[in-house]
Amino acid sequence: MTTYTIDAENRTLGRVASEAAKALIGKNLVSYTRNKVSEVSVTIINASKTKMTEKRLKETLHEKYSGQPGGFKLETNTKILGKKGWKGLYELAVSGMISSNKLKPVIMKHLTIKD
Repeated sequence: MTTYTIDAENRTLGRVASEAAKALIGKNLVSYTRNKVSEVSVTIINASKTKMTEKRLKETLHEKYSGQPGGFKLETNTKILGKKGWKGLYELAVSGMISSNKLKPVIMKHLTIKD
């Protein structure tokens, strides 16, 4: 199993998340096939030292829907950081960059995030 370590210190959330998503999907491997999970694990270190502006923390909205009438909610990055920390924010970003199919939960298990 190939292991990638990505240092998030002084880098933006999206740049680190897209690099992690590409590695998890296996796009940078010669043996890439889209219907198989690649043998890759990705570790993001120094997640709490990610560079993010105050405007981005307060004004970026993430949608949640429970499936029930009136169950639509919007959360800011500040609220997500308060509940789940940087790990939750990185998981949300990387999961949004991976295609939604049966392989997504299996691929996401190969992602580890350390503060």
